[in-house]
Amino acid sequence: MQFFDLLLLAVGLSMDAFAVSICKGITVRNMNFKKALAVGLYFGFFQAIMPFVGYMFTDIFSEQIKSFDHWVAFGLLVLIGIKMLKEAFEEENNQCGISTIRFTDMIPLAVATSIDALAAGITLSINEAEIFSSVALIGTVTFILCVIGAKVGGFFGCKFQKIAEVLGGVILILLGIKILLEDLGLFSINLF
Repeated sequence: MQFFDLLLLAVGLSMDAFAVSICKGITVRNMNFKKALAVGLYFGFFQAIMPFVGYMFTDIFSEQIKSFDHWVAFGLLVLIGIKMLKEAFEEENNQCGISTIRFTDMIPLAVATSIDALAAGITLSINEAEIFSSVALIGTVTFILCVIGAKVGGFFGCKFQKIAEVLGGVILILLGIKILLEDLGLFSINLF
């Protein structure tokens, strides 16, 4: 995978966590920089760990799936993207009522928003991406976006949660289509 592809993947995967971070910024009293850093660390850590786990699992079975790996990558990214789009329009998917950043509150949120990254790790393995730089980029992008999200959440409210989730879903679907078309020899674009 090219750097730009990995960056798009990182941004797409981080949109759920970013949306929840905005809501944290709204509901946590006195969202100072230290609290925003804590929110970013929770989400960034899990967004980095999950693709690593998915990558390692796939690496064990890579020879068996080489002939159809581009279809697997396409399918996973499109399914994750569709899931994100569906969740963006579900009324009960509003995380804005949570009001603390305690360990017991943040771990379930961090795991729930990073499950998609587990499947993305499979995509990274299939595309023979360098795993350590990939997960570092995913974790760093998520960390930065979540710190920003937590800080600005109090100013803008939950109205941007849906937009962030829709944007993330669209990015992942487009990245899946790009991978499929490139592996089938129908499309090639290298920005970096």
